[in-house]
Amino acid sequence: MENHLYNPPKPEVITDHLPFKDGDHFWKFIAFGPDGRLYVTIGAPCNVCDVGHDLGKIISINPDGTDRQDVAYGIRNSVGLAWRRTGKDLWFTDNGRDMMGDDVPSDELNTLTQPRQSFGYPYCHQGDVPDPHYGKDHSCGEFTPPALKLGAHVAALGLRFYDGPAAARSLKGALLIAEHGSWNRSVPSGYQVVSVKFDSAGHPQQSEPLIWGFRHNGRTVGRPVDVQPMPDGSILVSDDFSGSLYRLTYTPAVRK
Repeated sequence: MENHLYNPPKPEVITDHLPFKDGDHFWKFIAFGPDGRLYVTIGAPCNVCDVGHDLGKIISINPDGTDRQDVAYGIRNSVGLAWRRTGKDLWFTDNGRDMMGDDVPSDELNTLTQPRQSFGYPYCHQGDVPDPHYGKDHSCGEFTPPALKLGAHVAALGLRFYDGPAAARSLKGALLIAEHGSWNRSVPSGYQVVSVKFDSAGHPQQSEPLIWGFRHNGRTVGRPVDVQPMPDGSILVSDDFSGSLYRLTYTPAVRK
């Protein structure tokens, strides 16, 4: 592919019938799954509204655009999909709704273990907070709770599992997540890249900052969007605030 960057082949449309509605969250994140199908996120066109099964979901299609299937529902705004190299479970971020205060609801790290699970939006947020308007006729117990709460308004976006060399074994198997940062919180949150490690039973542990400093002296200097581990063990991080691409490398300590 790299040999054709300056002379790419003509694009070919595989589908032009993706669900779309004017409003927020119209972008589409795409990724090929271990089953060879193309997965596409379909956001909700609002802060909070009842979209049924038409929007606010993840779909998958064959590479030629055929056989479109709904994969998951109840998702407000996911901009990141990832699979473990050794497993088939889909992991994805989801941004919680706004205008419920500084600390509620949390952004979510979710995992899909069965087809067409629903993760609660717009009826229930973060697995245990009913929506003040849409949650009156629904119990949070009807929906799949998040695998991990990431914090309110951090705007968790792109994520990837890290499977780098043994030199960086402290991150081996961890999930790396770009947090774009809050826009309506009195004390800003996010603006960092975090790592989520897993216990021996495969359960995600509390996230830990991996790269920070994108806010300095009350001023925003960067907003991470996505992460990409590279074959040499380094990690690329995209930043749409400064229009930059960063490369994080690991240097083992020198024993004296």
